Amino acid sequence: MDISIFIKRRKAAKISQVKLCDGICTQATLSKFESNSLVPSLSILSKLCLRLGLTVDDLYQESSLSSTQLREELDDIEKELMVENYQGVLKRLSAIDERQVDSLSSQMQFCYLRGSVNALINRQPDEILFDFSRILNDIDEKHQTIFTQLAFLGSGIMYSRHQETKQALFYFDKVNQYIKDSRKITFKDKDNQYYLRILTLIFYSAEFYAAQENYRISNQLINAGVSLCSEKRVTYYLPRLKFLATQNAINQDKQADMIHQLMEETLAFARINQNEVVQVKLAALRCQYNQQVDVV
Repeated sequence: MDISIFIKRRKAAKISQVKLCDGICTQATLSKFESNSLVPSLSILSKLCLRLGLTVDDLYQESSLSSTQLREELDDIEKELMVENYQGVLKRLSAIDERQVDSLSSQMQFCYLRGSVNALINRQPDEILFDFSRILNDIDEKHQTIFTQLAFLGSGIMYSRHQETKQALFYFDKVNQYIKDSRKITFKDKDNQYYLRILTLIFYSAEFYAAQENYRISNQLINAGVSLCSEKRVTYYLPRLKFLATQNAINQDKQADMIHQLMEETLAFARINQNEVVQVKLAALRCQYNQQVDVV
């Protein structure tokens, strides 16, 4: 909804908020709508629009996105998710009118993005599982697209964050099997967006298995992810994969030279990708590691 259309019409007509809302609603309701995007009931909004010679649909006209623009916007939001800009993801998703999301692929992408960011910021399970259920039980009920795997992944992340390891392992094992199977197949017609999603599956699975101290599987996934980044020339996940490899090396008491090399590689890729989150995490990890070495 483009509220600016409403405000421009009211100001052009030189009608004050007090006059416009008289007999319809309180001025506070109108003020919250114009200033804070708090949309009143449809009945109130319709009456306000009618007084300005508008319809509610008019507020959506100029803000609507074409199918191409919507796909591009969702792809950009997905990249924001990969660099951990969760607030940016939430803001941009909230600006999209779900009624504009008409294609099945865009619907799945929208649900995946919203469900994933909610899982990563520890929102309530019912909020998270609603979006993933839409993918698994409705849009991709035959489980033929990668969005099914991304929904499994998001469900695993949610259960892991809530310390429900058994349920999390159920989903991550499904995803890990998909990763193994996908590496055996050559996808000549797939674009970078597909491989970025494979890398999403790889990274969060590697992170989960590392948290379970299953460093063998975690490191296998990390190596697969780094190889895929090199092969397809996509770098979004390289800083995070290298950072996770560094953490694993420290937890496995690897040689100091190897750990320092991984730290330098992590920093280099984080700077290339302008990933400030990883740079901050690495600085803290380096400080912690150096303190451990000094104690020893």
